[in-house]
Amino acid sequence: MGGMSEQRLSRPVYEALPWLYILCGLAALVASYLTRSHVMSFVLGLPGLVATVGGLVVLLRRREFRRLRATYGETKEFK
Repeated sequence: MGGMSEQRLSRPVYEALPWLYILCGLAALVASYLTRSHVMSFVLGLPGLVATVGGLVVLLRRREFRRLRATYGETKEFK
């Protein structure tokens, strides 16, 4: 991309992000369940669901990418 710098996260932070998404999403879902207000329950529940599903998607995509890379090696298609 044009003027974007190549800043990367450290590996432990990068590996922990999907788990953080899942944890925060589950916390929001629990808070949504425990909230009495229907509006607040929705406001907490929807982002909680999105964060949980998003974290799971990232975990599964990384696992599949690593499996493919281990099977076929480092090719230009996987960079």
